[in-house]
Amino acid sequence: MPETKKGLIIVFSGPGKGKTTAALGTAFRAVGQGLRVLMVQFIKGSWHYGELDACRMLGEDRIKILPMGRGFVKVGVEKPNPEDVRMVEEAWQYASQAILGGDYDLVVLDEINYAISYKMLDPLKVRDLLKQKPEMVHVILTGRNAHPSIVECADMVTEMREVKHPYQQGILAQRGIEY
Repeated sequence: MPETKKGLIIVFSGPGKGKTTAALGTAFRAVGQGLRVLMVQFIKGSWHYGELDACRMLGEDRIKILPMGRGFVKVGVEKPNPEDVRMVEEAWQYASQAILGGDYDLVVLDEINYAISYKMLDPLKVRDLLKQKPEMVHVILTGRNAHPSIVECADMVTEMREVKHPYQQGILAQRGIEY
């Protein structure tokens, strides 16, 4: 069969750990193949994550990670904080331009599924952009509860399922593993 080249739409979702980690693994693999990578983090922002230092070591001309949230979004019966919504909209504008702009071969929309499920971002707006993306641009979307319209237009969807987690045993997040 002849080799087909196509920018893929990939979703890493589900309740288990590993969605961002899988996206980062794919991003680092892409950098190793000479691709230019951007990761826009829709929720993360206040912590210092190890991937930020790793990115600097690889060179921001090859891979760039932009935490554009506050790090924690309060959800529940209240509407999302207007500042969080503003930050999500700003991250979406930046990510949209990056996908359409041609400067990156892979754009990771980290935790965008949370922004959608928290009603901070319209899933149809995301779906419509994915349908318009340049043919050779790969896009990865992470976060729990991937919207059905996003799943439908994706080329690959992987759902992480938690079987066991150290937090259940009272073990807190470990440096280098969770952050």
